Amino acid sequence: MARTRAEEFRLIAKVAYMYHQLNIKQKVIADQLDISQATVSRLLRQAQKEGIVRITVTMPTGVYADMENELCAVYGLKAAIIVDCEDPDDETSIQHHIGSAAAYYVETTIEKNEQVGLSSWSSSLLAMVNAMQPLAKSTNAQVVQVLGGVGNPSAEIYASRITERFANLVHGTAIFLPAPGVVSSVAMREALQEDQFVQQAVRLFDDVSLALVGIGSVEPSKLLASSGNVFAPEELQLISEAGAVGDVCLRFFDAEGQPVRTSYDERVISISLDQLKKAKRSVGIAGGRRKVQAIRGAMRGKLINVLITDHFTAKQLLEK
Repeated sequence: MARTRAEEFRLIAKVAYMYHQLNIKQKVIADQLDISQATVSRLLRQAQKEGIVRITVTMPTGVYADMENELCAVYGLKAAIIVDCEDPDDETSIQHHIGSAAAYYVETTIEKNEQVGLSSWSSSLLAMVNAMQPLAKSTNAQVVQVLGGVGNPSAEIYASRITERFANLVHGTAIFLPAPGVVSSVAMREALQEDQFVQQAVRLFDDVSLALVGIGSVEPSKLLASSGNVFAPEELQLISEAGAVGDVCLRFFDAEGQPVRTSYDERVISISLDQLKKAKRSVGIAGGRRKVQAIRGAMRGKLINVLITDHFTAKQLLEK
């Protein structure tokens, strides 16, 4: 039996050497040694099991596959993409890097006839669109704006640019939401929702298969603030006191990702959190120290199932 075992190890080692060191294909090995290809495959698996072959993956600098897997395990994500950044407090640099990663993610994963929901007033999404390359083939995607994009004329160009340029890059069709993100009263919101073009966009919210959204803290970003689509400071204070830690498309949620219901929610024209959760892929593109609580809440509440962020933020999200 000892001799048989020794001969088996010899054959395992020989097959492993031929395959891994000499780069000989399995079929050629099988023919040369007069064994079946299935036997070659079995012996190669056995070589790993016995420690004869040890496969290691050396990660390049700036790649965080282990942290990505851990984020997915902890928060139940479909996927996580973590980018390398130099300064945890440089929001502009973080937005640039995660925007570039988001661009590559979209370019390589967008499907034919995809129903894309795209948030406006997001610097990270603007960075994504700026980094994207035109796709070689048409996707025939419908790209619907899921947060009202009417606001301060000096900032409004950003909202329309995100939607229109994204649609052009994927060779799809842009569906605009011609309304403010926040209106002054419930009556105005109801009146705007009677508009046929607003209805055209809103009707598509339930069908979004790929949602691309920013995640905000309760304090609005510079781009959102400049748009005029914000609540007054005293209103934000009350929203915060109600337990809000962040928002997606101006829909506020608490630390567990549960909706924070206030009367202010009735003045927002955007996709709802329930509609966002229905998307096959709901991608949160956000990073930076001030957004950690909001990102954590969004993941806990399953508002997003894909996260693209920076490694400083990811590290904080994994701290107990």
